[in-house]
Amino acid sequence: MITLDNIQKTYSIGESSVHALRGVSLTIEQGEFIAIMGASGSGKSTLMHILGLLDTPDTGDYFLSGRNVNSLKEDELAALRNHVAGFVFQQFHLLKRMSLVDNVRLPHIYSGEEGDFRKEAIERLRLVGLEDRTDHRPNQLSGGQQQRVAIARALIRNPMIIFADEPTGNLDTKNSSEIMNILKRLHGEGKTIIMVTHEDTIAAYADRIITMSDGRIVSDERKAGRTDRQLLRKEPVNPNTHIPLWRNGRFSGFVLQAMQSILSNKVRSFLSVLGILVGVASVIAMLALGAGAQVSMEESLKSMGSNLLSVRGGSASVRGAAQGAGAVTRFTFNDVEGIAATTSLVKRASGIVRGSAQIVYGGNNWSTSLDGVGFEYGEMRAAIPTIGRWFTEQELKKREKVAVVGMTVAKELFGSSMSPVGKTIKINRINFTVIGVAPAKGFSGPRDGDDVVLIPVTTAMYRVLGKDYFDGIYVESVSPAMIERTKDAVERIIRKQHRLGDDDDSFSIRDMTEIKQMLSSTTQTMSLLLGAIAAISLVVGGIGIMNIMLVSVTERTKEIGLRKAIGARKSDIMLQFIVESVGMTLSGGLFGIVAGITVAWGLSVFAGWAVQTSMFAIVLATGFSMLIGLSFGLWPAKKAADLKPVEALRYE
Repeated sequence: MITLDNIQKTYSIGESSVHALRGVSLTIEQGEFIAIMGASGSGKSTLMHILGLLDTPDTGDYFLSGRNVNSLKEDELAALRNHVAGFVFQQFHLLKRMSLVDNVRLPHIYSGEEGDFRKEAIERLRLVGLEDRTDHRPNQLSGGQQQRVAIARALIRNPMIIFADEPTGNLDTKNSSEIMNILKRLHGEGKTIIMVTHEDTIAAYADRIITMSDGRIVSDERKAGRTDRQLLRKEPVNPNTHIPLWRNGRFSGFVLQAMQSILSNKVRSFLSVLGILVGVASVIAMLALGAGAQVSMEESLKSMGSNLLSVRGGSASVRGAAQGAGAVTRFTFNDVEGIAATTSLVKRASGIVRGSAQIVYGGNNWSTSLDGVGFEYGEMRAAIPTIGRWFTEQELKKREKVAVVGMTVAKELFGSSMSPVGKTIKINRINFTVIGVAPAKGFSGPRDGDDVVLIPVTTAMYRVLGKDYFDGIYVESVSPAMIERTKDAVERIIRKQHRLGDDDDSFSIRDMTEIKQMLSSTTQTMSLLLGAIAAISLVVGGIGIMNIMLVSVTERTKEIGLRKAIGARKSDIMLQFIVESVGMTLSGGLFGIVAGITVAWGLSVFAGWAVQTSMFAIVLATGFSMLIGLSFGLWPAKKAADLKPVEALRYE
């Protein structure tokens, strides 16, 4: 079954070399019980590791069931160990966070076979007399009982060979005898047993004793009177080395073990998750703050007029210097009607006249701006009163003396406790009835947008200001995308109505695009800055996760060695640690979502800031946290996967 031909193995320790095996040749038949003995440093453990496929020789050939295993890759060796070998270690190597059943069925996670194998694990525990302790933890057992669990684990895959490395080294005489009787019984059932020991009393259980010294076999004795026993069927050495991730609950097994690992170090895991939690919460809260500022900006633009064009008479100027020549253009009702008739581009149009006025109510008076506006102006400039009403088209036609006052005017004339609606005021000594209070506008540059009185444009032109022309025209485009086309159409209409040449610059048309772009750019920059600052905290949290995972790799080196010994491939080990890393960051991300939404709500309620939490921010923060976990988990995972089984098992 096993043939070794001139096996040699040398270890480098610092600048010196240790020749562990010096030309070892050996043949082992199926069904044998072999004890390998020798003093410390004789090479017996190295021989065991090579026989058990935990290590590879420097030179020589190793044939298992007729196949030379020296040419196999690392993952192929792992699959072969899972398929044909069962290990019983001196240190037991049981995972403390798992129950006995989970410890016993652990090799099946890496087998790719279907089923949860709980029943099979309980049956193996029954064989070693521990069927009543299935849900206990290893730290609840004595040393002898833990070694019996290790034997049950070695049997779960029904291996061809059981490798026992000093199986009684940490046990007293009674427990040693019990363990050896179990191995003897398994040998009687046809199992091949290869055991390393330094005790003659333990070696006496074997039928064949190989003694080593200085890396060579110095004696190979078989006991006389060996009886025939039932031999196990010789199995082909053709394990499955490519197992899909989702096959037979393999991934769910990794997830379950990752959660067990995370929960086994609650405080450390919490501190790691806390960094991600703060990062995700910061990203969500900061983006919500930025989105709120964006919405607030859009509301401000609406109050200034959405999709709005402002047509003004006179030549365009920059810093007071005229940029073109020509007479001042004075707009008429015909201009407004002509522009409004372009229904494919223009939604509404309204003429406006401006002046100043002295407003008097009782003993109070106030000097303010007076705007005569059309009926459409209310909707176009978001000036429909929140208190009272807007004037009607009939009042416009009849040149009625009605007025809508701004918040500043209302406060100065009527105070904060009196409603202005229905009161009579004097505008330039003419009585007007207040029918509404315009919504608050705030400051627009140096001008107070609330320090104004709005009256029908016809009333302003013919009863108050004495004008027969408009100072300007407001034009609302049907959509933001049509602004430029609307602008061109309005310009053509005015030039046609007033017979102006293409080079006559006696009027100007302005829109809100520049202001909108400036505000939008500012809020976007602020959002990006806030998001970047928050993302930094996520990266810092990711570094914390990486540090914890690196510490975890160091602490669990022996566990990694065990997993590799029972058949874990490099990809299995990497996936195990990546799942743990992503699991911690995802947990932090989920709690961070709740915290972020709570912080955003708190900023809105207690600080009065405009915030708007979006699904995009939540998805972005959660996805970024998972990416952080994956990215910062790769290095620790690769470091774990690159460990050699023998080196990991020997790690102190």
